[in-house]
Amino acid sequence: MQEITYKSASFFEEIASHKEKYVHLIMIATKPDIIKQIPLYKELKKRGHLVLLGHTGQHYDENLSGGMLKEFGVEPDFNLNVRGVMYEIVSQIIGRLGFVMAELKKRGKIVIPYVHGDTTTAMAAGNAGYALEFASVHVEAGIRTLTPDYVAGEYSMQNAEFSIRKWHAFLQDRAHWLRGSQEPYPEQFCTRSAESATGVHLAPVELDREFLQSEGYADDRIFVVGNSVADATLEALDHAKSSTIFDRYPALKDGDFVRFCIHRRENCSSEKRFRAIFDAMKMLIEAKKKVLLISLFQTEAAIDRFGLRAEMERLVKSYDTFVYSPVWALYTDVIAAMNKAAVCATDSGSMQEEMNVLGVPCVTLRFGSDRSESIINGGNIIAAPTDAMRIVDIINYAWNNADMRKASKLYGNNVSVACIDAVENVLKKGNVFRSEEERLGM
Repeated sequence: MQEITYKSASFFEEIASHKEKYVHLIMIATKPDIIKQIPLYKELKKRGHLVLLGHTGQHYDENLSGGMLKEFGVEPDFNLNVRGVMYEIVSQIIGRLGFVMAELKKRGKIVIPYVHGDTTTAMAAGNAGYALEFASVHVEAGIRTLTPDYVAGEYSMQNAEFSIRKWHAFLQDRAHWLRGSQEPYPEQFCTRSAESATGVHLAPVELDREFLQSEGYADDRIFVVGNSVADATLEALDHAKSSTIFDRYPALKDGDFVRFCIHRRENCSSEKRFRAIFDAMKMLIEAKKKVLLISLFQTEAAIDRFGLRAEMERLVKSYDTFVYSPVWALYTDVIAAMNKAAVCATDSGSMQEEMNVLGVPCVTLRFGSDRSESIINGGNIIAAPTDAMRIVDIINYAWNNADMRKASKLYGNNVSVACIDAVENVLKKGNVFRSEEERLGM
């Protein structure tokens, strides 16, 4: 396929000549993919496996992909160069990646795709591999959204007696959470679809194992290993002193700020939700709290869609405590800054994990969470995107909250080692894609 570019002109010949029959194929596309997949890529390399790094090309800008790849010192072996709207990207990944894997199969190789989390790439790459009888290793498997029982939690906006402290305590009881959410969209579809093409499920926490078992996946292929974001976060924290982020944004140097990031489609396509979050941020800025807004493509689209550009420009001009920035290219900069934050207000899944690793209070700006374990353990709290004042009150509650900072760490360390140990143990007994005879021991 002409659309695909390869690091080497003799890509397929070089792979075919390698003595190893297994090709460990690490797929990346977005920043979270890079952050969470590169530790596994490096661990596989360290152990001498035949490993390839494949990029879909979805995030191709310097600040979304290029800078981080340079920071981590890696270069993709091939790039699918996909472009377009969601359905076009899905079909291109399946077609182009399917071509690469089919060519490798013709040359006698068994491909093991490593896909991450709830991404479009996980769903599409899993599909491409499974069509060729190559089952995936699903990194961050089993993440499912839980939603609090808002009625039992007395969250109603009409409830004058609502207590944030009681709400926080209510959320820490697993019995108060309900299943069945289709949000975030399309991520909950993608992670469920990817699971069906998976041969090794690498679950971050026991709660994810529970979800996978309840959906009927084989228990001997589910491994609770932690989340590889912990490896990347702790490594970046070790290098934080080299960051120049505070030279560029001196207002952040002394900490005591809230970071906002709003990028989920369901938040950015709903005027009611987006305005509730935007107005909450505006209230904090006008109260002269330090606010950092990291703005992504969907954020910018929503600002324009709902006629908020002039108001955003006014806030930037009027308040030097407001830092409005596009996403940063280097992960070390992100972690160096966030380690000094008072609270993070986000609709991101990965940020919920990273805040747990750093011990920074988190406020999740969604109705539910696919990292509900971080809320159940007390370091994170839900603020539904319905009422600006309620969001402000919850952020102020979480601001440098000592109890939230003391919440237990959930995602482990040396996680990439545990992940590759699990894969190697499976390969000692057979292939990642296994027949029914193998599964039943017959």
